[in-house]
Amino acid sequence: MKKFIRVFAMIMTLCALIACVSLPALAADGSEAAEAAETVSASVDSTAVKAIAAAAIIIVGTGVGAVCMALAIRKSVEGTARQPEAGGDIRSAMMLGLVFIETAIIYALIVAILVIFVM
Repeated sequence: MKKFIRVFAMIMTLCALIACVSLPALAADGSEAAEAAETVSASVDSTAVKAIAAAAIIIVGTGVGAVCMALAIRKSVEGTARQPEAGGDIRSAMMLGLVFIETAIIYALIVAILVIFVM
């Protein structure tokens, strides 16, 4: 799992680096290009920006929540395999932890809904 987390972090860092490097390359210079950029930016609807922000919130929230749930279940199964007599207590603690993780995911959904409808 450590390898997965390391690869995932490297991919996210690479995506951020590519975004930072490519934005200046797409910058417009010259009067015609500046006018075209103003026209494009004026036509961008705020609902599209809200939808992208909400999607990003949901993707990050559910992605992190899924990884955390997988780690919790993995450790619970390992603990039950090591001490089968403590399986009930381990299962109870795991379920409580999963509830808290799911609550964080629901909070991300609520924030996404607020971004779409309130802002």
